[in-house]
Amino acid sequence: MRIRTVLGAVAAAGTLAAIGVAGPAQAYPPAPPSATESAAHLATLTVAAPGSMDGYSRDKFPHWISQGDNCNTREVVLKRDGNGVTVGTDCYPTAGSWYSVYDKTTTTDPSKVQIDHVVPLADAWRSGAASWTTAKRQDFANDLTDPQLIAVSASSNESKGDQDPSQWKPPNTGEWCYYARNWIQVKYVWKLTITSAEKSALSDMLTNHC
Repeated sequence: MRIRTVLGAVAAAGTLAAIGVAGPAQAYPPAPPSATESAAHLATLTVAAPGSMDGYSRDKFPHWISQGDNCNTREVVLKRDGNGVTVGTDCYPTAGSWYSVYDKTTTTDPSKVQIDHVVPLADAWRSGAASWTTAKRQDFANDLTDPQLIAVSASSNESKGDQDPSQWKPPNTGEWCYYARNWIQVKYVWKLTITSAEKSALSDMLTNHC
């Protein structure tokens, strides 16, 4: 088991600070299933051509919503994924650093950190979310239970756009195993479809990078 998985589990238990972990933040999204289980989940996903983008708007996926304690979803992720994060009464970070696993860059400016939807909203729209209610799309866009949200550099998030893993992968190849497992878990939980090229790319990432 890779160290990040172990630390992710420790963080989820709320004991990470107690053991004094140094270096890049180790919390990140909830840990995805193992590579073996992810491959089994991938095999169950429905393969289909991407749906139409007609009617799509990010406004149909309301975010960032309140999560209590004056925090919205973005601020919760910034606190979770950063190191040494302190916040004001409005929950916005006043200090901290954020390590982007996509491209191995670090910033201390929260305004330069973006929260990536691992499965982009537009991809979700094309793969099933177009038929959802707005309430369900809101839940998807603010999903803190599954590995759907992660703090990354603006440049990597903007480079990714709404592309699936057959079109874009993190520049950091060491992240590919987790990226594939995170992607598969989100699609599996939310019962979204995948394209044949997407399935092939995910299978390759699991086989050769996990």
